[in-house]
Amino acid sequence: MTKEIEQFTQLGIGEALTAALLEYGIDKPSPIQAEAIPPILEGRDVLAQSQTGTGKTLSYLLPLLQKIDAEKKESQVLVIAPTQELAMQIVREGEKYGAPLGIGTIGLIGGASAARQIEKLRQRPHLVVGTPGRLRELLSTRKLKLHEVRTIVLDEADQIFQMGGADDVRGLLKGALRDRQLIFLSATLGQDVRGLADREMRDPVDVGIEPEQKLAKLTQHLYFVCQERDRIDTLRRVVRHYNPQRVIVFVNQTETIAEVEAKLNHLGLEARTLYGDSDKVTRATVLSQFRSGKFRLLVATDVAARGLDIPGLELVVHLDPAADSEHYVHRAGRTGRMGRKGLSVSIVTDRQAFIMRKFSRELDTQIVERALYEGAVLSPEEADERRSGASRRTPKKPANPSSNGRNISVKGSAAVNESGQNRTSSFDSGTSDSAHGEAPKRSAAPGTGSRANTGKPSAPAGRGPKSGKKQPNKDKGAPKWLKDKRSAQDPSQQ
Repeated sequence: MTKEIEQFTQLGIGEALTAALLEYGIDKPSPIQAEAIPPILEGRDVLAQSQTGTGKTLSYLLPLLQKIDAEKKESQVLVIAPTQELAMQIVREGEKYGAPLGIGTIGLIGGASAARQIEKLRQRPHLVVGTPGRLRELLSTRKLKLHEVRTIVLDEADQIFQMGGADDVRGLLKGALRDRQLIFLSATLGQDVRGLADREMRDPVDVGIEPEQKLAKLTQHLYFVCQERDRIDTLRRVVRHYNPQRVIVFVNQTETIAEVEAKLNHLGLEARTLYGDSDKVTRATVLSQFRSGKFRLLVATDVAARGLDIPGLELVVHLDPAADSEHYVHRAGRTGRMGRKGLSVSIVTDRQAFIMRKFSRELDTQIVERALYEGAVLSPEEADERRSGASRRTPKKPANPSSNGRNISVKGSAAVNESGQNRTSSFDSGTSDSAHGEAPKRSAAPGTGSRANTGKPSAPAGRGPKSGKKQPNKDKGAPKWLKDKRSAQDPSQQ
């Protein structure tokens, strides 16, 4: 059961570190810190499991900084981290709280100059933080000496094993003292980690802060179903709706990162990428710009984003679903850290929706389906109901595409023309005149001025032979014999 601790001094943390914590607004330990700090101060081996973003780094860093003897110029603590970013975050924390105590810290990571790191090692830093590959490399060349290291920490231990660092870790443990203190920490502790703990630890203290609750309580988990081609547009709509300052977008394949970045920038969403194999300077620059708000969306894979601590990160989006529930835990753990609210959104196709239901069961957490409709986030049922209502309210378009907005009826029915007068149409078909390229056949109506079926104009009403108008003389200019013949045939000419 979690202890109710109000101050770090109650845990045995000295005044110097307590004062440094207050400068950064930290005045009360988190549950994992309250449970882990006392046994670490006692020198016990510790196996700690707690949700991502609960303060695990300070839970081991504070007691170890207090135990370091700054007067001795030797490396006393080794911290192993799975990724460069997490290692450098630990270095920053070590420098922040250790420098006032005279404690030197060094980061040994791949992608950086090994020569410079070797030069700094000659200064005998007290706290060494690094990634498994680089640490093992420096140990094999005898540039890194562990015979004085009293404590070894595996941060995000399960991820170290998943990334193939198990052999490097075993080699580092063999190069250290037999009576060293071991501390393993992670949000999830798999069989590999527990197996190593059983072999290497002596009577460890098992610290579990609600281990069944693997996700932060204040983080909301949603998923949206769309077609494959609509993933990017759905992401755009999610970002526009929630309007967060910063977003991490997770993808599964490194090959697709550049394409996603280009599409997001084309839509006006400032995006940059974080590659797992980028050099140290590039990665540090991208993260620094992301933290300072120079761009809004960081597109990354699980490896690149593992262990990132972005203050105030409000939203993470799984553009591709996580590989399994443990990967989902670490992705979602980037938001909702240290008691803050967070939001985790997955974008899946209809065939992938079962993955969300599977994660929900395995993590005992509600991952709820939602739909976007007219700028609102609704349940699928509410969205369908609104679409149905809008469909009923929308008037049907005229059947005649060339009627230019006039309400034209089919054969024999009354219609209203643009002036609002009733007229009668007798189309032989419901298609428009222009549809066939010819005038429709109509019955001639008196006074309408319409054409007859022959295509000849009909006589205007009130005119014609009986109106008294003189008709043209057809015999004018004809020969005499023709005039006589016509006169004989037409008695009216006589």
